[in-house]
Amino acid sequence: MSSKKSSPLFPLRKGIHSRQAHVSLPPGTFEEEHGRQGFYGKVSHLYRQHPPTNWTEIDGPLKPRSYNLNHFIKAATDSKDLSAALKSSALGSQEDTFKPICFLKNHDVALHLVSPKSMPFYYRNADGDDLYFIHQGSGLLETDFGQLIYAKGDYITIPRGTTYRFMPDLGDQMYLLIEGFSEINIPDRGMLGPNALFDPAMIDTPEISTYQDTPGLHQVHIKRENQITKVTYPFQPLDAVGWKGDLTVMRINVKDIRPVTSHRYHLPPSVHTTFLGTHFVVCTFLPRPFEEDENAMRVPFFHRNIDFDEVIFYSEGEFFSRDGIGAGMVTWHPTGIHHGPHPKAIPLSRTKDRTNEVAVMVDTLHYLHPTPAAVAVETVNYWASWK
Repeated sequence: MSSKKSSPLFPLRKGIHSRQAHVSLPPGTFEEEHGRQGFYGKVSHLYRQHPPTNWTEIDGPLKPRSYNLNHFIKAATDSKDLSAALKSSALGSQEDTFKPICFLKNHDVALHLVSPKSMPFYYRNADGDDLYFIHQGSGLLETDFGQLIYAKGDYITIPRGTTYRFMPDLGDQMYLLIEGFSEINIPDRGMLGPNALFDPAMIDTPEISTYQDTPGLHQVHIKRENQITKVTYPFQPLDAVGWKGDLTVMRINVKDIRPVTSHRYHLPPSVHTTFLGTHFVVCTFLPRPFEEDENAMRVPFFHRNIDFDEVIFYSEGEFFSRDGIGAGMVTWHPTGIHHGPHPKAIPLSRTKDRTNEVAVMVDTLHYLHPTPAAVAVETVNYWASWK
């Protein structure tokens, strides 16, 4: 996402092609989008005679990957290899009640799985902003700005340097944590207007509650450069009696997000952008009507991620464009190699009226790297699922 603007040059075209991208593809062809800046920049469309994902073998680091994050919760104590990987990837100085497990990272963003228990300490991230997506569970979040009740489907943004702790309800808890080493903001909606996707009035902020000091010592665990400093107070440290300003903890549920759609054209993923950081973007895919035009594509078009690595966390519903993917799983498609719908997805899309999925996509400008924890829960043959 560059601020530089360039005017498109038309007409530039050769051979057999569609006049409108993603609509009325020439018979027997497969359209591939070859674009820059993550769907924001210059673009061409190639009309191929074979799907570019019809490979027979991939040898090298660009192999598409899939990780089953459910194994972090279900199998951590059952597998010695997995337990060792989790120990090496998590913050060893933190207690088991709150231990983010990092599975993909670069110097702009780190992706974690969190399954908190009631925390006997408070936490503060001095390295970056914390954006949580509540995949499973509910509870109470205590912060410097007050208290916030959260539930499944909530996004919670916690600004860098904020003290907080989760007090989860009983039952399974599984949160996706997107740790951004820059400020995470809501994008400008441009010509769609400020109320597109969601009205800012739908955003909830914490409520100040009556301060109740409890006897004894209270610790705040502060993370900086992935190391923990423990600060002890003789009083409960969340003692603010009020606040004002435009920097605070915020919450919005996916049920309050209204996707932008077009009945005649398959819109690019960028139209579903929910949050922006420096060199990364967070999008939300939600149930929406399929395109009505009989000539319009209904599934994501083939492309090769020229400038961005693409990660999708699948939370709920039917992920028909991805074979063998279920809730709590992640796919990672590195920059440079093709990806697109699985073979069954294109004909299957013609039998349905709407999508039925909740998924979180993180696109990163700089290359991501898997941690040992990710390797331990990888679906090894995911690359072959396009065969």
